[in-house]
Amino acid sequence: MCGIVGYIGKEESLPILLHGLKTLEYRGYDSAGVAVLANGSVEIKKSVGQVALLEKALEKETGFNGSVGIGHTRWATHGVPSEQNAHPHTDCQNRIFVVHNGIIENHKELREYLQTKGHIFQSETDTEIMPHLIEHFLKEGKDFTTALFDALKMVKGAYALLIMDALQPEVLYATRLSSPLVIGVGDGEHFLASDPSALIDKTKNVIYLQDGQVAKISRNNVDISNVDNQKTPFEVIRLEWNLEQAQKGDFPHFMLKEIFEGPEVVRSASRGRMKSKENFVKLGGLTEVADKLKEIKRIIILACGTSYYAGLVAEYLFEEIAKIPTEVHFASEFRYRNEPFENGTAVIAISQSGETADTLAALRKAKEHGLLALGMVNTVGSTIARETDAGVYNHAGPEIGVASTKAFLSQLTVLTLMAAYFAKDKHANEPILAELEKIPEKIQQILGQSAIIETLAEKYKNHENFLFLGRRYNYPVALEGALKLKEISYIHAEGYGAGEMKHGPLAMISQDFPTLAIIPQNGVSEKMLSNLEEIKARRGPILAIASEGDKKVSSVADDVIYIPKTIEPLEPFLTVVPLQLFAYYMGTKRGFNVDRPRNLAKSVTVE
Repeated sequence: MCGIVGYIGKEESLPILLHGLKTLEYRGYDSAGVAVLANGSVEIKKSVGQVALLEKALEKETGFNGSVGIGHTRWATHGVPSEQNAHPHTDCQNRIFVVHNGIIENHKELREYLQTKGHIFQSETDTEIMPHLIEHFLKEGKDFTTALFDALKMVKGAYALLIMDALQPEVLYATRLSSPLVIGVGDGEHFLASDPSALIDKTKNVIYLQDGQVAKISRNNVDISNVDNQKTPFEVIRLEWNLEQAQKGDFPHFMLKEIFEGPEVVRSASRGRMKSKENFVKLGGLTEVADKLKEIKRIIILACGTSYYAGLVAEYLFEEIAKIPTEVHFASEFRYRNEPFENGTAVIAISQSGETADTLAALRKAKEHGLLALGMVNTVGSTIARETDAGVYNHAGPEIGVASTKAFLSQLTVLTLMAAYFAKDKHANEPILAELEKIPEKIQQILGQSAIIETLAEKYKNHENFLFLGRRYNYPVALEGALKLKEISYIHAEGYGAGEMKHGPLAMISQDFPTLAIIPQNGVSEKMLSNLEEIKARRGPILAIASEGDKKVSSVADDVIYIPKTIEPLEPFLTVVPLQLFAYYMGTKRGFNVDRPRNLAKSVTVE
């Protein structure tokens, strides 16, 4: 959840640290801090709030001119946002400095133990345990590496840790367990971050630390050891992203930029993977398990948040196109279920970051039961990508906005291709693939209506409640639209299957409780119209998303956003885009920072 950066090399570290923290601020913005090692001593500075406040506080400081440093931007878990709770944290002797992402679950017991040994703590955080624990073993006469490994053996939970020792000015230490940490490889310098997006303007060559590994990093060398302190080989991976993709350009917010990248995202996710005229789909990442895929009798999709809603769309796709029974589970619930599994079951773990803690835990549970494990992630080298038997990458590029938009479209694209790939009757794929090629252009047409959607946001911005309705393929879209509005504008919103209206939600309808209805022309549109008539009869305002030329909807709804026509399985590609734009404009018109919604962070790497 938090953002970690580090540097060791030939340049002054502070500008590099601050730049990295700004890039990673979407991972946490409660507080921020840096520690720089220079001339045998460590200078440390923290501030509450966004990185800009830390940067301003540092303008008056001197001594931060060393070439070794670590930094952190925090998403609070233990302790309120404050300078005392901000990272980096240190030990009693101000020798060991630590930044941390994750949760140390047994921190209370360790704190009590260390206090009996005379350690004095300055914060409420679980993180502060680490420097004191290392200090404890150093006092027993152990060398630093041994003290670090002994400390890690006592810790339970998830962590990515970056550690600086004032008595070792030529090295940094890094380690991870169920929380991402990446080393950027430069020329006589190394960069560290909790997300590769913070590194791409410095280097494209990266090393993804794996669970249980500890890296000792100098200017010119990286040594990686396993949990038994044995040297282990590692791979340097080339990032596919570029700096332009991770910058806002002329857009006021990353969220808007990423919504407008939708057409290219769909093209990128399908490029080289299908030939519609030949009715052909190729997913190279699944080639190694092609024989096992033929034996699939049941699919379980595991995901959280927006990825979960993409999975709900895939449930329809897999059952109606591939004819495979499919279930979708919140990963956070699946990991604690006790259910029987049968041969021929495959799981698909969906995660934009590839590091989502609950999804990763659910995936590991599935593997323990011997299920075929497939993955769909956007980040090459991520933990889920490494731990699955096979998988498919999104190729969406970096997504910086906390509320996912373009990643959802890339997930829909890959899931559609997977459904076609799994289908035994390949002739049934022809209309799907032919129409999928047209989707980017149709999304572009919707984006051309952004000014109309902005005007509608101005009209509805003062409402504090919203109901989102959809059926079949558009039921998950209703859930996703409600989630976006909640995340970005802090408006209470609920997504419902429209057939459930009379089973409770209708009681909430009034002139102050508008409904956003997703009602393109399809096999259930007449049913949807009946639902809207019920809402209209109770004077509920209606904003509808409808197919071009549909006059029936305009006769019932107060306002209509028209979208191009498409086949029903691909409707979510088009119906979700106006919902993304509507949430964006609602958030901005209510005066909020839509890239950094309160209480949220981009990558949920803790339970």
